[in-house]
Amino acid sequence: MNFAHYVREIARGNTLLSDEAEKFYSAILDGGVPDLELGATLLALRMRGESAGELDGFLTAVEARACPLARPEREIRPVVLPSYNGARKSANLTPLLALLLRRFGVPTLVHGLLESFGRVTSAHVFRELDIMPVSNAGDAQRQIDQQGLAFVPLPALAPGLASQLSLRARLGVRSCAHSLAKLFDPFRGEGILLAQATHPAFLEHMRNILMTRERRAILFRGTEGEPYANPLRRPALELIRDGGCRILFEAEHESIKSLPYLPESTDARTTAQWMRQVLEDNLPLPLPLAHQLACCLYASGVARDVNEAKALVAVEIKASLASGRESNKPK
Repeated sequence: MNFAHYVREIARGNTLLSDEAEKFYSAILDGGVPDLELGATLLALRMRGESAGELDGFLTAVEARACPLARPEREIRPVVLPSYNGARKSANLTPLLALLLRRFGVPTLVHGLLESFGRVTSAHVFRELDIMPVSNAGDAQRQIDQQGLAFVPLPALAPGLASQLSLRARLGVRSCAHSLAKLFDPFRGEGILLAQATHPAFLEHMRNILMTRERRAILFRGTEGEPYANPLRRPALELIRDGGCRILFEAEHESIKSLPYLPESTDARTTAQWMRQVLEDNLPLPLPLAHQLACCLYASGVARDVNEAKALVAVEIKASLASGRESNKPK
């Protein structure tokens, strides 16, 4: 393979076709690209950004080399939460959403990183909740089937992609691997992916890729790059299914009338203690997360529509949903 050709095309700002991107990224994942060409490629892509077609080709290469997981033998689809940013300014509530999904009988997979890069990861919070990471795909499958929830470090599912993510420490910047991890569904389209990004352009890329692949996902703007709705102001929540897209909840734009009670600190122990209070119904679940949970229940098949899902959430978790914010009704 002529690696210089790919480096030259990318550095000049030319876009690779999807099949070219798949071929080149396959070589990267297999460790076949020399360090010089690899570094040049990753930095060039970082500077100009990837097209939706390139990301689609890259993702095909990732999925071909990843360890697949089987959908549990039930009508309810599993939900996948890619957790790769961690918290810095606010508490990381990804584990809370995962635990709530399990409460409703939804098989839930969280995959992510163990290292923090100075942030509080989902792994840190799960550890405070006595939920340890599994070491391989087989254990992940058993834990999902038997316990309904598993936290899996990325190397156990996609070692090649994990190796690319680890280059962040050497390069000093993120690469396309970070974007691909957020699109990675180990259930190969049988799961409901919580697909999130913070930049509108990448949200558009994600929407196009997921619709083209006819995947099922909830697409929204994440909180500090984590797959949960901002507890202070709900983002738009879109359902992607069967090649189409439908907005389940519009984004909030009005001023906040009453602030939810949130953890006093972002550290893992304080966050876990607050989560236990919410799970024990001693504290209300923030309304944006309740709506996100309702979207997941609808998308996974627990509820027939969003209104039924919202009612199930209100009854089961006994949250203070009647907060006077009538504008939060689904559109």
